[in-house]
Amino acid sequence: MQYLAIFASGGGSNALQIMEYFASHSSIKIALVVCNKADAGVLLHAQKHKIPSHIITPQCLQNPEKMLGLLGLHHINYIALAGFLKQIPAYLVQAFPEKIVNIHPALLPKYGGKGMYGMHVHQAVVANAETETGITIHLVDEVYDHGKHLLQKTCEVLATDTAADVAKKVLALEHAHFAPVLEKLILNP
Repeated sequence: MQYLAIFASGGGSNALQIMEYFASHSSIKIALVVCNKADAGVLLHAQKHKIPSHIITPQCLQNPEKMLGLLGLHHINYIALAGFLKQIPAYLVQAFPEKIVNIHPALLPKYGGKGMYGMHVHQAVVANAETETGITIHLVDEVYDHGKHLLQKTCEVLATDTAADVAKKVLALEHAHFAPVLEKLILNP
């Protein structure tokens, strides 16, 4: 059995899709949800699916002994970042080489980097009159939104689209592709 941790900061719609996708999987189990906000909706999803969750502080995230201990306690092999708004420290990238996966709501390298998440990305896409956007699922390294791409999927941006319209299109792509890409990576490393 391979054990996956989900790191999330918000409502957790991607995390929920992953939880549901792997709920009865024969080889992959969601073993832990790590969150940096005590009021995040993802914690309710974890509770509903009977997945242990742990709220971390910024100091905890920077503490190798605490974080690696927590992940070891739950036998974690892989980590999925589903709207986790903190940069992953280098020690964690080194402890899980090519085993931390992020989903970004744009076609990287466009609209990546610190502060580029959620509606900030979609507003920038609309402001720059892009004709397409999409998602990038990538391995995590020590640089924001930089690691090897595992998948990019596109969607059209119409001249009449608002940032909210773009967000809906991108979220549909995220929900359709994140869990299958995780499954493929975990089962065929």
